[in-house]
Amino acid sequence: MERDERPHSGAGGSSTSPEPPPALPPAPRNGLCQDDSVDHDPTNISVPDDRAEQRTCLICGDRATGLHYGIISCEGCKGFFKRSICNKRVYRCSRDKNCVMSRKQRNRCQYCRLLKCLQMGMNRKAIREDGMPGGRNKSIGPVQISEEEIERIMSGQEFEEEASHWSANGDSDHSSPGHGVSESNQPSPVSTLSSSRSVELNGFTAFREQYMGTPVPPHYQYIPHLFSYSAHSPLLPPQARSLDPQSHSLIHQLVLAEDLEPLGTPMLIEDGYTVTQAELFALLCRLADELLFRQIAWIKKLPFFCELSIKDYTCLLSSTWQELILLSSLTVYSKHIFGELADVTSKYSPSDEELHRFSEEGMEVMERLIYLYRKFHQLKVSNEEYACMKAINFLNQDIRGLTNASQLEQLNKRYWYICQDFTEYKYPHQPNRFPDLMMCLPEIRYIAGKMVNVPLEQLPLLFKAVLHSCKTSGSKE
Repeated sequence: MERDERPHSGAGGSSTSPEPPPALPPAPRNGLCQDDSVDHDPTNISVPDDRAEQRTCLICGDRATGLHYGIISCEGCKGFFKRSICNKRVYRCSRDKNCVMSRKQRNRCQYCRLLKCLQMGMNRKAIREDGMPGGRNKSIGPVQISEEEIERIMSGQEFEEEASHWSANGDSDHSSPGHGVSESNQPSPVSTLSSSRSVELNGFTAFREQYMGTPVPPHYQYIPHLFSYSAHSPLLPPQARSLDPQSHSLIHQLVLAEDLEPLGTPMLIEDGYTVTQAELFALLCRLADELLFRQIAWIKKLPFFCELSIKDYTCLLSSTWQELILLSSLTVYSKHIFGELADVTSKYSPSDEELHRFSEEGMEVMERLIYLYRKFHQLKVSNEEYACMKAINFLNQDIRGLTNASQLEQLNKRYWYICQDFTEYKYPHQPNRFPDLMMCLPEIRYIAGKMVNVPLEQLPLLFKAVLHSCKTSGSKE
């Protein structure tokens, strides 16, 4: 069941060096993640006067926060509509497709909630289909669509037709810092739901059946996948080229800023010892603490450290630290996480109650983490690529509360092109490598945003399942 997303804002600071924001607890709320649901696009217009407090969401009746995708709505319905469209969700109503929509009941039927969003005029074409902040156009006001078109959207037929259309007409250029959105409003592959190809989850299916005695629900056998782009000039062989000296220098500085030493959190467990839920949760918190403080130290060594204000650094860190931890855990620290930590989680046996209460959000996060691990494992991300991806993700000009978003945008573009220059130089026979890397970033942000909805007590089981499946996958290879 979908949970509502609430907006967040970065905290400012005035010290001489970036420190962890006061709002961040020593042990993160749920380990590695944060809600990243806030949109900053021209279609989301805040209501400027005092009457905003009195306006209600046209979908559920909750307090409205502004004009979102064409209609007055709350943050919860705005986020739900965006997720549903970006992820090509097809829901089912178990009743008569006329469920009551209210603040307390809106989560009970996703089908009827999306149906009402469309009927009230929410504009799906105003959503960036790569899931990133920023609207696709500046049109405001509700849109009127026919009942036939609404039915095609609700049944998924519209999404299948769009995918077939763009597949037949070729891909546009996704190698620019437009986050995968072309002027032709082509769907971004990072958010396309595969409805025709089941993604093998390796050991997870067996893991679930072993503990829960039930097969994987069909809904979870399909998760978003990244398209493989064809080279625009397939008849031309890759040309030998040199790396721009400036790119080489800046990448070298980024790599030097990283602490690539193995993690110091001890994970030695005696043979035969059974790890409890509380012990595993405490270990996860200690790991998150160590990874967080490595990110804080990293900021002070960045080549562009003197170009931004301390307030902006604090705001960026408070909004992206979970994403940075997740990215590092899946790449440069993956041997430690999927090695020693996996050995610890194997000594933890969840109770029947824990298995029974495992949430829908936990299942979705689990599958996406397994898929993303396999993607990174397949790409074999280098330290240079990781350092660039981390900088690009950190330099997010769409975060609320920044004092100089335009400067951040220029820095973001700088490292975008530097990363592209490096991958094209280092891997000339992999023309799709750079788009593949960049399309992993929206997925990281999405997972980080979803993990806040996973109850704390479910994190040990979540990590056990993910690490079990990924380790099983690695051993088979």
